[in-house]
Amino acid sequence: MRSAGSMLFLPGSRSGAGPRYPHRVAKTRTTFVCRTCGAFQPRWMGKCPDCGSWDTLEESRLDAAAAKDPQRGLAQAWTAAAATMGGDEPSGASQELIEAIAGAPPQAEPIDRPSADPAPSRLPTGIGELDRVLGGGIVAGSAALVGGDPGIGKSTLMLQGAAALARKGVRTLYVTSEESAEQTRLRFSRLAGGEPAPDLFVLADTNLARIVEQARRTLPRVLVIDSIQMIYKADLDASPGSVAQLRRCCTELVYLAKASGVAILLVGHVTKDGALAGPRLLEHLVDCVLYFEGDRHHAHRVIRAVKNRFGTTLEIGLFEMTDRGLRELPDAAGVAAEAGPARPGSVVVPAMSGTRCLLVEMQALTATGFLGAAKRKASGVDPNRLAMLIAVLEQHAGLRLADRDVFASAVGGVRVVEPAADLALALAIAGSHLRRSLPRTAAAVGEVGLGGEVRPVSNLDQRLREAARLGYTAAIAPAMKGLRAPKGMDVVGVRSIGEAMDQLA
Repeated sequence: MRSAGSMLFLPGSRSGAGPRYPHRVAKTRTTFVCRTCGAFQPRWMGKCPDCGSWDTLEESRLDAAAAKDPQRGLAQAWTAAAATMGGDEPSGASQELIEAIAGAPPQAEPIDRPSADPAPSRLPTGIGELDRVLGGGIVAGSAALVGGDPGIGKSTLMLQGAAALARKGVRTLYVTSEESAEQTRLRFSRLAGGEPAPDLFVLADTNLARIVEQARRTLPRVLVIDSIQMIYKADLDASPGSVAQLRRCCTELVYLAKASGVAILLVGHVTKDGALAGPRLLEHLVDCVLYFEGDRHHAHRVIRAVKNRFGTTLEIGLFEMTDRGLRELPDAAGVAAEAGPARPGSVVVPAMSGTRCLLVEMQALTATGFLGAAKRKASGVDPNRLAMLIAVLEQHAGLRLADRDVFASAVGGVRVVEPAADLALALAIAGSHLRRSLPRTAAAVGEVGLGGEVRPVSNLDQRLREAARLGYTAAIAPAMKGLRAPKGMDVVGVRSIGEAMDQLA
């Protein structure tokens, strides 16, 4: 028998002397992350079972210590730094959020209780086309992701926006991870044209901890990260640009924005597969996602919002790339009426994009094909809508297009998907096939139904006024009661696709 003084300790149990294994450390666990959907898998597989993508799993190591809050006490440090520098508390930082960061859990409240915090304020950038897409400006405490192909002009847009904000007295920190500070200064001097921006600061660094520290010292109201692919955390065993680094760095930057009230703009590249900054998981972490699109070999650029928690996603911004940077084009895709001979297969449509009306040229080409294997190619228009219009033209307009290759395009890099462009696209296809055309100063708008009828569209008065302002003297539109033609414009009302084709000369 054992004596009273002897005790039996089981593995993992504790005695009065302390833990059984005092030097045990957190174990690092290896997992695999899909760079397409961001799903975690316990082992490597050739095909991701969640999204079905092949060869997309990357090795990632997870440390148990990383689960601790890396930004604990951030709001207090930020507020203390502001007081030291003689500034005010950063805008948008609420007492509830500060207490939550400090460790005090938030309390449930009635939803109709008046909020102690004011509504999020907006910071107009001074670039009208960018403010239009954002919904009026940058929201304080928000995180926005700007994506686009390499070399499309994302850095130029961000630097011009940062300079415009700084000239209005908004302190802005521009962090460049792909260039040196001197290279950024040279680009700024070329874009600014000698106009100073004393409230614009530049930092060339890739370490997230040092970037956050410089932001705490500088206390900007807007923080630009160009680009997120090169930012890394030193305590994370993964290379910059990997799934683990992207998720961790973006999460902490979003956390920083909510805690301090600083608006953060992240720049991300679009990969060969069309994904933004590698996996698409970044789009779910931020408040706003903007795409900067265009052809590198052409001057026009289009910026559109695919996600915006503080505004609409229907607006687009139009720019032109010049030797002095990006120039706004408020009347860009508005194709002015031109004199000269008409071109078969070309019809202009007043299309709505959000609250603005754009005059877009719809082009079509028909060529000899093979019966049963005719091609239907679309650029900037809905291919399903194109196939439907071809069927309507064959059934209700008497055109034989089954053995003809049909190509359709929206000129200017603008994607037109609204049904109001049906009539213009149908007339372009018919004109190319019959070698007939509308006058260069005529536009067409209307929705085409499966029965060949031309249906009314919304905002018709605004569309016709914009076309008349740009010099168009004639328009083909749905026959509507009470339709008033703008001054100097002759509006022809049609009820069917056959009546509209009678206007082709």
